[in-house]
Amino acid sequence: MDLLTSISSQAGDAALALIYPQACAICGSSVESRHDGICCAQCWDATPLFRETESLCWKCSALSRAVVNADQSRGLRCGRCDTDGFTVARAAGAYEGALRASVIELKRRPHVPRRMALLMREVQQREPLRGADLIIPVPLHPAREGERGFNQALVLAEVISRLSGISLDEHSLARRVQTEMHRAGMDAKARRKSVAEAFAVRHADLIAGKRVLLIDDVFTTGATASECAKALMDNGAVAVFVLTIARA
Repeated sequence: MDLLTSISSQAGDAALALIYPQACAICGSSVESRHDGICCAQCWDATPLFRETESLCWKCSALSRAVVNADQSRGLRCGRCDTDGFTVARAAGAYEGALRASVIELKRRPHVPRRMALLMREVQQREPLRGADLIIPVPLHPAREGERGFNQALVLAEVISRLSGISLDEHSLARRVQTEMHRAGMDAKARRKSVAEAFAVRHADLIAGKRVLLIDDVFTTGATASECAKALMDNGAVAVFVLTIARA
């Protein structure tokens, strides 16, 4: 961004803050930049983000207490995700603070704040996700998508596709049964049972040989991502990398 564009953007933000003041969804103070969405810069700065230097399970990104150097990071495993169908799963940060508030807002309104989009883009550029050559959103069942009016995973996938230049395929993976909505308090076993064999690939020829970047809003137990990945891998995908806004 050049100086003139930066000044223009800052002036626009200031004008919007005066004309249409918005209170931060977390602390209630004024949101000064439209790029921050519904949270102020201070709350974004306080939100735990995952950096490449943190100790995370290499496969599912679960936080680890182990202290390892960069050369040992690929060997770090939590053991709980060993049977999951995806290759690796990554998130911009923990399901807390501004990320949590933004995820909840995205379920209500199909808008991705620029700050959140750039955070996801940064994660997508890390290894091994940067090797993906096809983006696929986790699908909603048509009935549920009709109720909501949009699929938030597709909204995110469209943004990541534009930022990365990776092709988007929103049709090849489908949810063939309307599964029970995951509720707070459901354990991993119940979540896995609810999505077992819920997904199917409709165009296997478009999946075969691809390294898929699977997009969703939140990674909780990994049940949904795993079932999607199994369907994709069974139909010829060579890898499935999961990218979400947050990890619960």
